[in-house]
Amino acid sequence: QVQLVESGGGLVQAGGSLRLSCTASGRSFSSNAMGWFRQAPGKEREFVAALNWSGDNTKYADSVKGRFTISRDNAKNTVYLQMNSLKPEDTAVYYCAASYSSAWLGRSSVDYWGQGTQVTVSS
Repeated sequence: QVQLVESGGGLVQAGGSLRLSCTASGRSFSSNAMGWFRQAPGKEREFVAALNWSGDNTKYADSVKGRFTISRDNAKNTVYLQMNSLKPEDTAVYYCAASYSSAWLGRSSVDYWGQGTQVTVSS
């Protein structure tokens, strides 16, 4: 059974940092693009960041560019999201996503989703 399990969420003050992890089990995703999405209460799920299979091609939403960094460790089957300079508007449930493709082709290419981890940023 394939699973993506996120961890690292929590409560942090504005300006603080968190690092989210997403560890896959059941199969290797070292050849697959991976991404992060988030969903705030009452809003649709939105793209945050993604990277290709090797990690040398990254994409970010404009709202997080310069503050968040996505990376991966294929040996650990894990993807990370380093979040710095957090703002209250970053409050959301963050979801890990795995693509069927080696390059990131967007939300429509997502095959697997994690269960999400809550990030709350207080002002």
